[in-house]
Amino acid sequence: MKLLPVTLLRRFHLRTEEVPMKLTIALMFATAALPALSQPFAPPDRAASVNVSASATATLANDRMHAVLRAESENPAAAIAAADVNGRMARVLARLKAQPSILATTSGYSTDAIAEKGKPTRWRVTQSIKLESGDFTMLATEIGKLQDDGMLLSGLGFALSEASRKAAEDSVTQQAIKAWQQRVQSAAQALGYGAWRTGTVNIQSNDGPRPYMAMRSEMKAMGAGSPAPVAVDAGTVDVTVNVSGDAILLAPR
Repeated sequence: MKLLPVTLLRRFHLRTEEVPMKLTIALMFATAALPALSQPFAPPDRAASVNVSASATATLANDRMHAVLRAESENPAAAIAAADVNGRMARVLARLKAQPSILATTSGYSTDAIAEKGKPTRWRVTQSIKLESGDFTMLATEIGKLQDDGMLLSGLGFALSEASRKAAEDSVTQQAIKAWQQRVQSAAQALGYGAWRTGTVNIQSNDGPRPYMAMRSEMKAMGAGSPAPVAVDAGTVDVTVNVSGDAILLAPR
């Protein structure tokens, strides 16, 4: 058996002892870290807050008048009924051009077959025109004249113009925000806090569709005489702004 040199044996012995020494040091560090890892996680304290709502409303008079009229004709020949409606609508549009304060828009052209038992088929042609104006007296007078010419009133209503609504919303929004701030201040004091700051706040208005007031279709059967003048009462509309949101409470007492 061949013997190893003494120098090689010493080197081998030293290297084999280095491994357990390193393992011992690593285990010591890992053991020291275990208490810190075993402790429960403590989330940061959440600031106290209060949710508050407030609103403000302004009542305004409607400043726009809307009306829908239609030309209607029935005939066994569809072409004759169409010619009648087309001619009347052309005269209406030419007449309204002399009234720059009235905005006119045509819509709803239709041709329908009417079949009744024991009667020949006939055709009904209809076309509508929408009128809008801020001059109520002029538009009401014009509606009466158009009815004299055979136009039928389908709907009448009133609304607030976009410019008036926007101006009102801007003013009411400021009032609603001040009301919200006052309510937050009162709530903070009642809850024992000396100060607060604004969190997330939502501002909403009641803007929405404004439908026409429906009129009775039986107006077409009023007879040969002129219809009674259109009654005009614009009424009012409420513009409301709601403010709701969170206030972060500070400086507890």
